[in-house]
Amino acid sequence: MSDEDQPHTPTLSPDEPLLVPDVAPAAKPKVKKRRLLLLLIPLAFLAAVSTLFGMMMAVASDLPELESAKEFQTARNSLLFDTNGKPLGVLTTDQDRVLVSYGQISSFMRNAIIAIEDKRFYENSGVDLRGIGRAFYQDIVHGGSVQGGSTIAQQFVKNALQAQNKRTIFEKLKESALAYHLTRKWSKQKILTEYLNSIYFGNGAYGVESAARVYFGHDPNHLGCGTRARPCAAELTAPEAALIAGIVANPSAFDPLAHPLAAKRRRDLVLKQMLLQGYISQGEYSNGIEQTLPTNIVPPSVDSKAPYFTTWVSQQLVEHFGARKALEGGLSVKTTLDLDLQRAAAKAIQDNLGGLGPNGPAAALVAIDNQTGEVRALVGGTDYRTQPFNLATQGQRQPGSTVKPFILAQALKKGYGLGSIWESRKRVFDVPGSGGQEKFVVNNFDNAYAGARDLGSALTYSDNAVFAAVGIATGTKRIAHFIERMGVRTPVSSNPAMTLGAFKQGVSALDWAHAYESFAADGNRVWGSLGAPDQGPVGIEEVRPIGSQKVIARDKIYRTRVLSPDIAQLTTQQMETVVAHGTGTRAAYGGFAAGKTGTTENFGDAWFAGFTDRWTIAVWVGYPNSNKPMLTEFGGQPVAGGTYPAQIWHDFVVQANAIYKERAAAAAAKKNGTTPPPSVDPSTLVGASGAPATSGTVTGGGTTGAGTTGAGTGGHKKGGGTSPAGGTGGGGGSTGTGKTGAGGNATPAPAPAPAPSTPPAAGGDSGGAAAPSG
Repeated sequence: MSDEDQPHTPTLSPDEPLLVPDVAPAAKPKVKKRRLLLLLIPLAFLAAVSTLFGMMMAVASDLPELESAKEFQTARNSLLFDTNGKPLGVLTTDQDRVLVSYGQISSFMRNAIIAIEDKRFYENSGVDLRGIGRAFYQDIVHGGSVQGGSTIAQQFVKNALQAQNKRTIFEKLKESALAYHLTRKWSKQKILTEYLNSIYFGNGAYGVESAARVYFGHDPNHLGCGTRARPCAAELTAPEAALIAGIVANPSAFDPLAHPLAAKRRRDLVLKQMLLQGYISQGEYSNGIEQTLPTNIVPPSVDSKAPYFTTWVSQQLVEHFGARKALEGGLSVKTTLDLDLQRAAAKAIQDNLGGLGPNGPAAALVAIDNQTGEVRALVGGTDYRTQPFNLATQGQRQPGSTVKPFILAQALKKGYGLGSIWESRKRVFDVPGSGGQEKFVVNNFDNAYAGARDLGSALTYSDNAVFAAVGIATGTKRIAHFIERMGVRTPVSSNPAMTLGAFKQGVSALDWAHAYESFAADGNRVWGSLGAPDQGPVGIEEVRPIGSQKVIARDKIYRTRVLSPDIAQLTTQQMETVVAHGTGTRAAYGGFAAGKTGTTENFGDAWFAGFTDRWTIAVWVGYPNSNKPMLTEFGGQPVAGGTYPAQIWHDFVVQANAIYKERAAAAAAKKNGTTPPPSVDPSTLVGASGAPATSGTVTGGGTTGAGTTGAGTGGHKKGGGTSPAGGTGGGGGSTGTGKTGAGGNATPAPAPAPAPSTPPAAGGDSGGAAAPSG
């Protein structure tokens, strides 16, 4: 038998182990792991339960201190200071606040808050496990505390502990444990009552009784309520209770004064939930959603030297730190306001409008630091006690022709040059989506047209006919989005009439100043970590506990590029010509100034918005409670953007510059050990009518842009060139009307300059045709 025929017996080398012996030992570790897991899971569960139980017992002693009455006894008011450390005011809650009992709260109010905040309030144990799981997941995914949810008991605990919105997972677990224990010690009625007595409802209303007084205490149906014998909270109807309950989630966003549309949608949502949960009938729901929002809202008194600014900044403190910590947590808050500039702003308004009487037009003024986005002055009215509505932050008015620099910037970006020629004539445009059935008709004031104008001078003399065409050619949606990116936080419409500043929803002086500041900051939107929501202007610099040097929070400045520096500079240079010899000559003060006038149809709103090297300032003038035409209030002439608004702007800048000059002299004297020069009264720099005493600009006759001006050098900003001097001022304004109801803009002048035989040179350096608006 050959070797090939012999049966082969496998042999194993040391490097070739048998497979069979290897398989059996591999199965044993898996079995052991499964058994180990089966033992560890219940042990871990028991450990978690024990830990949670121990935590509950540890926090149980805190329960008595959560009651509202005891919390109020230990509350300590927060203090406000201006940017230079001067006392500004005290943040207080309603001094006449009453803690109402369960029976003194309307059943509609109790049911409304349950329907929108915790619909399983009567069934749950104070903890929403699904909400905790959702919050835990979001915290893990986003790498920090992002979301919390919560039952009424959990919200009450959070508020009582003065917890901020951004909390650690451990803090949330502690709150949940305390909420669970709370439901075992307190009745549902007590939890609900304590909750409603302690939450913040916006507009200075802390607690449900204060909220009922603020929002409905002056309603004819509730006159006389607000006493211990007759609390307003007991009288709240279904729609009234739904409005108040809806505010809790976000007092700023659902403020019926500042955001009436959002507040109504929120109220109607609460009513819908009340209907679905059986708290109201279909008839009550249908009737409720038809009710108008309250207009006579009266916040509690404010202990402040600048109450309109204080109410605005206090809401930001609430949003950043929670209501209880902000209002009663003993904080020392350094704000951005400059009290000296604030007084200068109030004086500029009083000097110009004071003679018109208490029933005449009012004004709003906002001044923002160009470098930091910090609000240095904010005037929202003249008497907070009688008119608490903040015209500067809550008022939303049509901006008129002050929208044109934004259109110009986008036109330049699209490729249209300052020297591009456009027809200046009556224009008729088809409204998109109407199939040609609806027209947008644009007329210049007094039907005065130049025939043709270059784009630059069309801004100088505010030609509506040109800018309506430019805006539509550039794209109204593009422009609307750009205005929002520049700083306007309310929706900007893209209808054709927006090219004349006729927005469906107006803008506030605060946001308009912030948007203009983006031009002054070379195309950067400037905002801060402690600023207003949605990257708004800044009102808070720093927060510390009273009597401590420990910084709780300090504002951090951010800059977001929204426009190229080149286009920002070109737009700025063209706005300089508006002040030098266009529709805004009354704003000229002898230094760098760039801005734009604006007047809406029938003289219902008048604006001047612009900036110096230091500040961006927006001024609005109009009747606060209506769109009443201002046809004769300016010395028998209409109130246009180039009249009172430009004069107020000028007067404020003159005073503010004098204040800074005096401070610089005092600082230099202190450094050199010499005696500082005597103080200069800024009021001596302003004439009786508010016109400049020594600005180098001659304005006459109570009109705008008429005759020849002698505008001094406008200066230059960051290499931005020099404004023309001695140009011939144009007059008149223009209005835009049409089937769309588009508001136009007007700045009339009784003696407009004649039109040149040829179009003016690019940049608007020479006098223009008598068809400006403003």
